[in-house]
Amino acid sequence: MPARRPDPIPLARFAATADLAAAIEGWQQQLKSERRASAHTLAAYGRDLAFFLDFTRDHHGEQPSLDLMRTLKPADFRAFLANRAAQDLAKASQARALSVLRGFFRFLERRGLATNPALSVLRGPRLSRAVPKPLSERDAKAAIEASDTVQTIDSPPWIAARDTALVTLLYGCGLRLSEALDLARRQAPAPGMTSLRVTGKGGKTRIVPLLPVVIQAVTDYLAHCPHAIGPDDDLFVGLRGGPLNPRLVQRLMEQLRLRLGLPDTATPHALRHSFATHLLAGGADLRAIQELLGHASLSTTQRYTAVDAAKLMEVYDRAHPRAGS
Repeated sequence: MPARRPDPIPLARFAATADLAAAIEGWQQQLKSERRASAHTLAAYGRDLAFFLDFTRDHHGEQPSLDLMRTLKPADFRAFLANRAAQDLAKASQARALSVLRGFFRFLERRGLATNPALSVLRGPRLSRAVPKPLSERDAKAAIEASDTVQTIDSPPWIAARDTALVTLLYGCGLRLSEALDLARRQAPAPGMTSLRVTGKGGKTRIVPLLPVVIQAVTDYLAHCPHAIGPDDDLFVGLRGGPLNPRLVQRLMEQLRLRLGLPDTATPHALRHSFATHLLAGGADLRAIQELLGHASLSTTQRYTAVDAAKLMEVYDRAHPRAGS
């Protein structure tokens, strides 16, 4: 089964002279220790920097070095972004690549290794503000109820219990899929517990309330699971007892979409969006939702107000007698 946590990009992968490679190693260590970046973030940032150095080597015809980093012009960075755009890279990915470069050059400057003001004059691609795409309350409930019916006839019964527990947890606690799959057995929701400590992006922890239905679903899964799961082992395991591959959860949602006629936006992450939107519709305070989701900025959480407003307008247009006049 594929490993869930990707390894950082090895230093040998970067097109760089020895002095620049040493700086990259220091940058990776800072991301990991000081900024507490996740393995996924380290891998993604490393790929962006590696692509940039590959392009710079081909663009200038020499191995990138600290000296070259100091002399790069705005046109060099624009050429890199144009190259990425020509490869049909999404605007959000282009913006992240530019952000990675800015962060790396800030690191070089703070360490006294290289200074280059060229990045300060660049503008990133304009991004449309993504609006979350939640499920309706009825569809979310249907997804949970049907999650134990999509396995093949050859699948052992405990797999269905696991899938129900996972879908219930994602919606009932508003977790990211990675957060749910990173839970250890000792963290499992159990009778008598009222809250769950979750480690999210950047290693930040938060406390989310536990609903009885979540506790019951996880308890049922553990009661049926045939594998001996140690306290520090992953709570959710695959068929052979190893870490559960997130792709299997995505496939589960794909099957639920087909079975229930759900939209293509019904993904594991949509259950988290649904959690927030349904809380807001029920009168929950936006600041409280921010804490429950683990958002660093309230502006991120405020996207759900747009979703709720859209829902209100839909109801208005459908119900008000003069809405169409």
